[in-house]
Amino acid sequence: MKLPTFVCLFTALLALAGSTMAAAQAPAKDAKVLRHIVMYKFKAEMSPAQIQEVGDTFAALPKKIDKIIDFEMGTNVSPEGKSEGFTHCFVVTFRDEAGRDEYLKHPAHTAYVQVVKDRREKVIVFDYWAQP
Repeated sequence: MKLPTFVCLFTALLALAGSTMAAAQAPAKDAKVLRHIVMYKFKAEMSPAQIQEVGDTFAALPKKIDKIIDFEMGTNVSPEGKSEGFTHCFVVTFRDEAGRDEYLKHPAHTAYVQVVKDRREKVIVFDYWAQP
């Protein structure tokens, strides 16, 4: 085998191996994922810094809990006026219920709850299965 042919073949095999590993980590297109939605209405006396700390602490969880496969967060920007005072939303995605259950018991999640528990007036938690 000529050297350039070998290099092309080797490069193709590396690319195939990389795409196979990436596919193994990402959920299949037809696989469901479990979305865990958390929305907060904070107490009126909470300062912007205290609310920011909640967001920063929640946003740090994906680096600490490997069962989280995706994470989003944001503040309400709806013009409809139907948020009933809920201002912050967090979306945590898991492959399955076992991952979500491990997350709920994880020490990093328990520490996060200690940060937020006295700052929220109301919380909504809603889980659902989604087709990515």
